[in-house]
Amino acid sequence: MTVAEAIRAASERLAGTSDTARLDVELLMAHALGCSRSEVLLRHMRDPAPAGFEALVARRISHEPVAYITGEQEFYGRRFRVSPAVLIPRGDSETPVIAALEARGEARRVLDCGTGSGALLLTLLAELPAARGVGIDRSAGALAIASQNALNLGLADRADLRVADWTAPGWTDPLGKFDLVIANPPYVEDTAPLDRSVRDHEPHGALFAGPEGLEDYRVLIPRLPDLLEPHGVAVLEIGHRQHEAVSAIAREAGFTAALHRDLAGRPRALVLSRNS
Repeated sequence: MTVAEAIRAASERLAGTSDTARLDVELLMAHALGCSRSEVLLRHMRDPAPAGFEALVARRISHEPVAYITGEQEFYGRRFRVSPAVLIPRGDSETPVIAALEARGEARRVLDCGTGSGALLLTLLAELPAARGVGIDRSAGALAIASQNALNLGLADRADLRVADWTAPGWTDPLGKFDLVIANPPYVEDTAPLDRSVRDHEPHGALFAGPEGLEDYRVLIPRLPDLLEPHGVAVLEIGHRQHEAVSAIAREAGFTAALHRDLAGRPRALVLSRNS
């Protein structure tokens, strides 16, 4: 069977699992061949299909995310290593990055709360070459992935990655003050219907935040004044139905919240600045 024939057959088999079956299969074929997707389509369609391809397709049919199968995901034009220890970076999370760069493009010290793969922090450091950053996560496994990404991107000397849990007493004490704090905290309601590829494979501790999806905002936002310089800002990713609720939590903590929408026009990030 040629590459083209294998892609066509696998796409048909995967159609019941994925809304992007053809794209998924092409990415898996690229991974099996050790090349880019464009190289598959331009140069390898008549080649024999690689022996390991079917095993990759079987994993995807069982709803395992493509990013975990290939071990990487693109974010903001860069490749990030991922594993089941971290959430897969998504395009929606580029919105808080853009909002942060617009709000504090001169930031010199950045904190990422719940850094996961490091996608948010490392993207900001790459875009802000004079900045240094701290990334905290309660998961040592996540920090191992973030550390590898920092090395791969040449940012290890500017990224200080630490184990910390914002639900623990005194977690802010050793961190100091920052020009910019960014966070993509857990914000999914405990009973929210999720695709099996998410619910069965991505880390629940980074997804779920109580019956309203607000528990981590209620813990994190009141601690932000301890972390911000006088003119610093915090940027939070939010669920698209959480704008009003999270803004109310921010107001109670002394912040003004400015909304940023994603490319689909949905609420996606809040920029918090202190009330004057």
